[in-house]
Amino acid sequence: MSVANKRAQARLKRQVRVRRKVRGTTGRPRLCIYRSAKHIYAQIIEDITGTTLVAASTVCKDVADGQKYTGNIEAAKAVGEAIAKKALEKNIKQVVFDRNGFLYHGRIQALADAAREAGLSF
Repeated sequence: MSVANKRAQARLKRQVRVRRKVRGTTGRPRLCIYRSAKHIYAQIIEDITGTTLVAASTVCKDVADGQKYTGNIEAAKAVGEAIAKKALEKNIKQVVFDRNGFLYHGRIQALADAAREAGLSF
């Protein structure tokens, strides 16, 4: 098994372990993060109905316009601010943070801090 495959398997194990405890309800939906090498994605999901309420990513033109490169901490901060702004417009103030098996540092932490500063509570 290659190193990349072992790393992916370890992330999936962490994802399952975290998802056992983290559930999004109507009053407090789940803020789910996905990070790739070039982009970062965030969406707020209500797990009871399985619907995505709000989504933002570096692929969206409104977030990626001012970014030179979309795979860095500055881009993650922009996504955090955008997801919080969209959530507050839909009257979502509290969420449950789901790091999706990724370690809480770097871009994940930057996105979470920017969302907190923009008004989300978790």
